[in-house]
Amino acid sequence: MSLNKKVVLLLKKKKLKLALAESCTGGMLSNAITSVSGASKVFTMGLVTYSNQTKMSILKVPKKIIQKHGAVSIQCCLSMVNNLSKISKSKVCVSITGIAGPDGGSKQKPVGTVFIGIKNGKKIIVSKNQFKNKGRSTVQKAAVKKALNLILKQL
Repeated sequence: MSLNKKVVLLLKKKKLKLALAESCTGGMLSNAITSVSGASKVFTMGLVTYSNQTKMSILKVPKKIIQKHGAVSIQCCLSMVNNLSKISKSKVCVSITGIAGPDGGSKQKPVGTVFIGIKNGKKIIVSKNQFKNKGRSTVQKAAVKKALNLILKQL
């Protein structure tokens, strides 16, 4: 069974709701979830907060965090998932922010750097990932797969 089906079935079984805030994956995780029949029973919302402005205006990520640490940081990812939790009222929330490439990387944060935040009730984890830079869609797909695995682990 595919990862996305496992996630939806487990959420259904546990009667939990899921909300997502994506940046570098551009809605691919939301698509993976909604492609499963019956996802409407567990999926409340998926936000693609691609720009820094949107992260600040919709997800209320403080401007200071983006200025000091950047949009691709543990701090930003944490703020995204915490505020998504308040907006969505979902028990399980996921945020993804990273650099899919081919441009935008630096020595400190090379292309393929992706932070995934998961909040399940009061428990929060932020995972820093360094995916191989084998092209934009490869990084995005790797981030979605990792997020699905992390969700399963947290449930």
